[in-house]
Amino acid sequence: MEYCKLQIVAIVSLVLLFPVIDAWGHDGHYIVCSIAQSRLNKGAAEIVEELLPKSAQNDLGSLCIWADQIKFHYPWSRPLHFINTPDVCNYKFSRDCKDENGREGRCVAGAIQNYTSQLIDSSSKENLTEALLFFSHFLGDIHQPLHCGFASDKGGNTIEVHWYTRKQNLHHIWDDNIIETAQERFYSSNLADQTDAIQKNITTGWADQVKGWESCSYTDTTCADVYASESIEAACDWAYKDATEGSVLEDEYFLSRLPVVNKRLAQAGVRLAAILNHYFK
Repeated sequence: MEYCKLQIVAIVSLVLLFPVIDAWGHDGHYIVCSIAQSRLNKGAAEIVEELLPKSAQNDLGSLCIWADQIKFHYPWSRPLHFINTPDVCNYKFSRDCKDENGREGRCVAGAIQNYTSQLIDSSSKENLTEALLFFSHFLGDIHQPLHCGFASDKGGNTIEVHWYTRKQNLHHIWDDNIIETAQERFYSSNLADQTDAIQKNITTGWADQVKGWESCSYTDTTCADVYASESIEAACDWAYKDATEGSVLEDEYFLSRLPVVNKRLAQAGVRLAAILNHYFK
């Protein structure tokens, strides 16, 4: 276990020299993992603390972006961060969970299944610290609507628009810009306050929905399939809508999409905690 942690520390130190590529940005993943860690039961919290390297100081959020930073070191992991549908507003595992070479299970839903299996297999010889970090990250990714977007535009990556006055691609707007703009405008650029506000909504405005978010059969890809289906529907209803090539996206788009982003972050955090609580008894 200590050797595995030392590997993670070494890799984390190295990847800090390189920029993060894509997914929910740092803040989005931090919010998801912080929400999840705050909801862990005693047993799950102890296991997570044991698996995290000492350098993380028992802060899962601080390493929640690790799976993005490690892509140059683990190039095989790149297809595991997303799903592309054939430009339809629904998701099917057998049709969509493949990499560009047609290998089945090579998408974020398949990755969630794989790392769930690793975490719950007490005889597993895999690096469980890595499994926890990949799993936590991919739970966040699958809740970002454009990580389950259209193949033709690579989840909005090839759709160039303007975010207020800045030229940007649509995918990046959903990864970073909506969250960052909200943080600057409503929380004085304070990530902790932004996280607290979403957590407060979980116990107030969304309180009657939380049990539904947590419900899951915990078998195979069932849960991940539900999350992916929610995301592609949100992509069609909110992300792609009124965001064609060359669009200028300002307050009307931002203020109507922010509640969607906040809810997806909350759902990801709640579900990550529920799954870890279920398996880390």
